[in-house]
Amino acid sequence: MDLIFAEATPPGRGGVSVIRLSGTNARLTAERLVGQMPDARHAYFRTLRHDDEPIDQVLAMWFPEGQSFTGDEVAELHLHGAPVISRRVGSALLSMGARPAEAGEFTRRAFLNGRMDLAEIEGLGDLLAAETEAQRKLALRTASGELAQKALEWRQLLIEAGALVEVSVDFADEDVPDEVPNRVFEAIAELREALQRELAGFSSAERIRMGFEVAIIGPPNAGKSSLLNRLAQRDVAIVSDREGTTRDVIELKFDLNGLPVTFLDTAGLRESDDAVERIGIDRALNRAKSADLRIHLSRDGDIVQELWHPDDVIAVSHADIYESDADLTLSAVTGHGIDKMLGIIGEILRNRVFSAGLISHERQRLEIITALDAVEGLGGLPTELIAEKIRVSAASLDRLLGRIGADDYLDVIFSSFCIGK
Repeated sequence: MDLIFAEATPPGRGGVSVIRLSGTNARLTAERLVGQMPDARHAYFRTLRHDDEPIDQVLAMWFPEGQSFTGDEVAELHLHGAPVISRRVGSALLSMGARPAEAGEFTRRAFLNGRMDLAEIEGLGDLLAAETEAQRKLALRTASGELAQKALEWRQLLIEAGALVEVSVDFADEDVPDEVPNRVFEAIAELREALQRELAGFSSAERIRMGFEVAIIGPPNAGKSSLLNRLAQRDVAIVSDREGTTRDVIELKFDLNGLPVTFLDTAGLRESDDAVERIGIDRALNRAKSADLRIHLSRDGDIVQELWHPDDVIAVSHADIYESDADLTLSAVTGHGIDKMLGIIGEILRNRVFSAGLISHERQRLEIITALDAVEGLGGLPTELIAEKIRVSAASLDRLLGRIGADDYLDVIFSSFCIGK
């Protein structure tokens, strides 16, 4: 493949900047800058020169074809982290025939060279985007090949069942033992149970990846915006005594003990003749309905009946001013009850993700549904049709890993990757 390069570390000033080269003559190109590097996977401390001018003192190394992240021959140059140095080295590489990599191109090459499957790449993308511990753990499991291993086990059941069915087809006139078709259905039953179990955990896994939304709802001046500001520990929402101050939904991303949560400050819910306020109230209702959880906040413990769900949290506000015997009282001024509220929300959300599976992308879910649907209701079907349904199911699992039909997804997946990955 042609030689590409990119800065693998975040752009800007830092301690170290790593420039990665991948493709034909990666080692030779790097050696033109730093001198010979006889041994692979060995770090060499060298002065990097171009046109007989010293540019930086660097650590340089290379990896043979087939033994690198991309599967190509790869070289790395570890520079001091001044932007002027990385720009100067980039100019040198351009003059030597290398080209800048596109977003995700290193990972694309890893896929094309068989170093990673499509599910692992999706996991890697999630890992790069992870902001909380729960997201990191889920993404790492997929990026490490755990989903791929499961898919191979599922496919092995299909191979076993398919082989037994083919025996029945090819030797229909022979004395085939009765246990052959029985084992076919046993293997398919094992597969269906495993796929159903994975699908059952999709919703929880998707919420971990995408994050939960918790809407703060209630009447005007209930203290919703003040609560959001207290959580943010800064003023992110305008607070005033005037009813209808909040019009748009204001979001606050929050790491709740490893779970990604977005708190939503919404417009006060009331009847209003103000057209603009009415739009804000409609938006508040729509976002609150789609949220994973709602905090019903008011001075007297009332709930918004049309939005109520048994898992929702009821809180009484202004605990620094008014006394209440409610279970959960809050003060955005003193912080009273905030930790208790976060603990309640965290417990509810942790219970929801307890059964999280590995699949967290809609593409993955659809392929597993297709694989499952193909092997539903096989009893009583002709053996030729059973064999065809098994092949359809196996093809879906192949698409899950990108072994076939991956072209439709690659551009979408890699567009979210950084240039140096």
